Amino acid sequence: MYLNIFCSFFHISGTQGMAINQTILKEFILVGFSAYPHAQTFLFVVFFCLYILTLAGNLTIMGLTWMDRSLHTPMYLFLSALSFSETCYTLTIIPKMLADLLDRDRRISVTGCGLQMCFFLGLGGTNCVILTLMGYDRFLAICNPLRYPLLMTNVACGQLVASAWAGGFLVSFIQIALTFRVSFCIPNLIRHFFCNMRAVVRLSCTDSDLTEFIVTLMSMLGLVGTFLLIFLTYVFILSSVLKIPSAEGKQKAFSTCASHLTVVIVHFGFASIAYLKPEASGGDDSLIAVPYTIITPFLSPIIFSLRNKDMKNAFRKITRKTVFLKNNLGQLFLV
Repeated sequence: MYLNIFCSFFHISGTQGMAINQTILKEFILVGFSAYPHAQTFLFVVFFCLYILTLAGNLTIMGLTWMDRSLHTPMYLFLSALSFSETCYTLTIIPKMLADLLDRDRRISVTGCGLQMCFFLGLGGTNCVILTLMGYDRFLAICNPLRYPLLMTNVACGQLVASAWAGGFLVSFIQIALTFRVSFCIPNLIRHFFCNMRAVVRLSCTDSDLTEFIVTLMSMLGLVGTFLLIFLTYVFILSSVLKIPSAEGKQKAFSTCASHLTVVIVHFGFASIAYLKPEASGGDDSLIAVPYTIITPFLSPIIFSLRNKDMKNAFRKITRKTVFLKNNLGQLFLV
């Protein structure tokens, strides 16, 4: 009797499980900025201009670092690595967002969504780690200037950047595995302009509260952890700078950190608004994501190059060489 009851219960549970599994979605629909139909053309123009300027800024930094031998130092190699990472970071979401602003077909396959989320999370984590490594580089340069050339070689710099990529994508793979281990149910509407992790988790057919909590906690720990490490390095930097007797020496030390510190405040400030925002506070997630997905990558190359004398000198040097070669080639053709 008990056996028959157990078998009947198992059969019902299995049938329900099969019914749930039959809801296999092949695609999602990105809601994005569809709530603002009259502003979509304006948003496209603004975001497109910001994206082009972001690409130009990052490519300029990478190009100058590669062409000018005077910039082949750990500080600028880290900066070039950050520019490359941010270029890839924006490439994963902005072109798709721009296409969706012009096209009513906002579909994305489940596989495409997973890949976009994987690269977005991995590159976002890589950016945080590289910013932390840049703080560590400034810490060694100011607090241990005699040992700095031995500790922070170009080879060591390359190894640290590689570890940043490995760490960022390791966490990303874990989050992707947790997010896509469940089935997704209709409606398949992602209330975002890209495959945001929490927005996708909420489409799960089963209770997703625990999964959402775990993946969000991982992101928050990564964000807060890297920020605290940067904060700690600047505590040591500040204590060392205050010991410098001359005002000129203090100003020079602070000037090497000013750009990095500004980018850190912008980067972690905007990201914390999105990740630490209480769910009950409401608000459009797409609008809240704009600062850390579009504005931060746009400001980063500007901040790093605007007050950087080495970058300005390298740009002038390359420009003079280009003009010189152009004039010489023009004279050869005239002859």
